[in-house]
Order: sequence, then structure tokens, then C-alpha cells
Amino acid sequence: VWDATRREPGEGCSVAVEDGTIKEVSGGPLTFPGAQLVDVGGRTLMPGLIDCHCHVTMSELNLQRLENDPLTLMTAKTAKIMSDMLDRGFTTVRDCAGADWGLAEAVEQRLLPGPRLYYSGRALTQTGGHADLRRRTQGIEPCACSSALTHYSSIADGVPEVRRAAREELRKGANQIKVMVSGGVASPNDPIDSKQYSVEELRAIVEEAESWNTYVAAHAYTAPAITHALECGARTIEHGNLIDKKAAKLAASKGAYVVPTLVAYRAMDKAGRELGLPKVGIEKLQDVLVAGLESVEICLAAGVKLGFGSDLLGALQEHQSLEFSIRAEAQPAHDVLASATVINAEILGKEGELGVVAPGSRADLIVVDGNPLEDLNLLQEQGRHIPLIMKGGALHKNLLN
Repeated sequence: VWDATRREPGEGCSVAVEDGTIKEVSGGPLTFPGAQLVDVGGRTLMPGLIDCHCHVTMSELNLQRLENDPLTLMTAKTAKIMSDMLDRGFTTVRDCAGADWGLAEAVEQRLLPGPRLYYSGRALTQTGGHADLRRRTQGIEPCACSSALTHYSSIADGVPEVRRAAREELRKGANQIKVMVSGGVASPNDPIDSKQYSVEELRAIVEEAESWNTYVAAHAYTAPAITHALECGARTIEHGNLIDKKAAKLAASKGAYVVPTLVAYRAMDKAGRELGLPKVGIEKLQDVLVAGLESVEICLAAGVKLGFGSDLLGALQEHQSLEFSIRAEAQPAHDVLASATVINAEILGKEGELGVVAPGSRADLIVVDGNPLEDLNLLQEQGRHIPLIMKGGALHKNLLN
């Protein structure tokens, strides 16, 4: 058995699961009359994986193509994306724009197989910001009920409007508020180094999130945008590729988290042109690609806690687990796995409930063929080396007996 409280897996252990939670963890055999026994045969039992930055509804790399997907088709495509994530061992994900209460509830009611879903609803963006995906010739923002693309973001400007937009997502059950604070790769019109939303607007959004006892996740690449988000109260910085030492120290001092998504840039660089990433996206990609690993090293040196995310779109989502191997270029395997379990559980506010193998925690468990601390590549190949996946005490996959 391994979780982040251990440097190495404990051998000869037993774990008892009852009513969806872990009842007992023992260093030796356990006996419960009538219980189903699963012998993992010397493999590694560990917590289910958590991805804290994904987009389950974004089935196209070129986001403009989602204009033509009605919500019914979006849901069907999303069902396949979520099922594939669960097959890779991800039992919980945080969707950072696009998913909603309906999808989360469908998973909860087991109508759709997929990870437990913590959703942001529609991301908040200023006019012309990273999530304003209107064409240059397009005018008024279209209705959010019309297509997968309009389900992704809410354009709001000025303090009263951003308050209303944040309250609307919270009303609809958002677990956190996602805000665009800098430019990005997938958006057609904004430079990567733009700083988005005023101090007054961003602080108003943070205030609304905190009034519901939740937080703001800020999309931000550059040091000025990261500093802006942190000073206004954002709790997590998404991506952060162009962070500098000063901004990293600020993040550490505020107890904020940074969620790198390095696999997104490597995957886009390799296959983006083929999958329809527009030329402007290809050009902007180069600005953040080379800085990815350096940003991780800067954050680690400053003492910033790093979450684990992927941020893949469209067909690139199959590379979700490659983030483990990329992060291992800058971190020990133990720390990479901790990011995808216990640290991501902290980000979600679910310490002790998710990301650990301990009495009272949810029975989200995976079995790995071998020791992932010695070989993170065991988490690759779409779950090929994960013969058992349990979410909430229910077996999604069991090839062991």
C-alpha cells in the first residue's frame, strides 16, 4: 500500500472497504465474514489519481469547431472523455471550464461512468480575454444554451457584471470560480502577455467566491498576471509557465497553489497543426513551451505547493497520464504522485477524504502492476498497467479475479 504519507509502499498490507469508504488499513491480514476478497498479488495499491485542471467538454483542439456541437452531442462526447479518464485511474477531476451540475450529477447517479467531477461552470473572462472566443466579426455574445462553445465561458465587464456572473455560476453549483487573468494559447485574439481584469473586478470575483466558502482559480501565464491574481486573492494559479522568482515567493507566502499543465504544450507542439490548432495558437505556444519545466523548478525553490493538471483538449486528451513522466524530469516520483493525490485533495478542500489510503477516506483506489515510485511509465498506455480501479467503493475495473 502506498500514499503520500509513505516514502515507500508498505508490504503485506490489507485494506477493508465498506459502504464506499475505507474502514481499516492493516499491516497484515484482515478477516471480515462474507466480504469479497481481492488479492492484488504483490502489486501496488494506491489512491485514485486526481487531475486538477482538465476540460471534459472540450472535444476539439480548435475550439471554434465547438460552435457546431449542440449540448446533446457535447454530452455524448464528454461521456467518452470521462470514461477514458476513469480507465486511466483518475477517480476525481477538477474541470476548469465547460462542465456543469448536470454532468457531475450524472456521474454521481452512475448514469455516466467517469471521475468524480468538481466543476467551475463557465469561466469568467473580460471582453477580448482568453475565454472570449467570438470571431472578430461577431457581435453580441450568443446564448449559453446553444452550443458547446458558449457553454465554456461568460463574458463580464465591470464590478457589477462580474459579481453577477460569479454569483450565477455559484447559483448553478460551481465548486470553484475560474477566471482568465492573462492571454492563452487556444484563444485567437489575446496576446499571451496581456493582463486581464482590473484590480476592482478581480477582487469582486474573489469576494463572491469566498462568500460561498470557495475560491478563485486564475488562468495566468506571466509573472505580472500571476502577481495580479495573487494580490487580488486568487488561491490557485493555473499553468504559470512564465512565473519568476518574485511571483513564486509571493505565491508561497500566500499559501497559494500552482497547477502546471506541461503535457498540454508538448502534445500541442507535436500534433497541434495536424489537429487544427490555428496558426496564431501555434505561434503563441512557443512562448510557453520552453519555459514549462523551468517554472516548476522556480516554484519548488520558492516552496510553492504544486498541483497536478493536464489541460488537454480534443484528441490530445489521451496523453493525460504523460504529465507524470514529464514532471519527473524536475521532481522525484514520490512528489509527482503526491501532487496527483494528496496535494490535489488539498486544492479541492478534501484533505483526509481524497488522495489517501486511510480509515475514513473515500474508497478511491487503483492497483498498479509494479511500483510507480520506481517507474512512473506504469501509469501510461491508457490504464494498461492498472488492473483494478475502484471509485467510491464500486469496482469500475477488476482484472484480478
